[in-house]
Amino acid sequence: MSKTTSDTPLILQSLKYDGATIEVPGNVSNLSESFNGTVCSNKGDEYQIKENILDLLGEEYEAKSLAEYSNKWDTTASLYEDVWRKNAVSFLSGEKFPWDRERELMEQCLRPRENELYLDIGCSTALYTRLLLKQAPKARVIAMDYSMSMLKKAHDKCQEEGYPVFLLRSDAHEMPFYRGTLDGAVCGGTLNELRDPLKVLFETRRILKNNARFFIMYLLKSEAWYLRLAQSAVQTGGLNFWTLDESKELFERSSFKVSNIERHGLVCFACLTAA
Repeated sequence: MSKTTSDTPLILQSLKYDGATIEVPGNVSNLSESFNGTVCSNKGDEYQIKENILDLLGEEYEAKSLAEYSNKWDTTASLYEDVWRKNAVSFLSGEKFPWDRERELMEQCLRPRENELYLDIGCSTALYTRLLLKQAPKARVIAMDYSMSMLKKAHDKCQEEGYPVFLLRSDAHEMPFYRGTLDGAVCGGTLNELRDPLKVLFETRRILKNNARFFIMYLLKSEAWYLRLAQSAVQTGGLNFWTLDESKELFERSSFKVSNIERHGLVCFACLTAA
């Protein structure tokens, strides 16, 4: 049984027709009940919902890099959270870093409120979605990713923990939301994998309300020469890394104010404000 459910529909902006609206029934977020069907905009473009996952991409989306391609695999989705993500921050920061510490940093940044609408960008298995709902169980959260494998795993984990979540398959480079309609956003590790990080940051700023907060975890460019070599090698697969100053410049160029950045080894947690 879900911890909370809402009859309030999710309003999306069609990516095919300017000004066209897609209304997603609120009960699609109730993962304890299977929802299958279609939704369409008021101009007729139609999208499938299968097992509560709304697919705006269909078969048209093709991975643009090795990093994107690998995230489409079921094996990657199965291992991501419980094997890689569970240990990665501790390994890359050089210190023990439990989920609760990330949750505290997120809470300090977002200060989430009940009934507000938040977006988890590149949600993978919806770890940040669940951490956010642990803080504010009656908040409304959209978990968005282009990988159907990740979204299916996100569905299972959110359902297991009883959280209502809108699961959305879409591309972060072109988000299906109207300007200034979201109360906050989170992004856990996806920034480094984006083919055009600046465009996604601009898109995030566009959809956030003024003064809304954006909590993001990302990896820095290493200062050690041997790690720099390793990072250079994986950059050919679609990963990006920045120095601390470069990352601040990236955020400011996309109209965010850097409220705080906390660094732990190669790992950074940034709290940004929509300026």
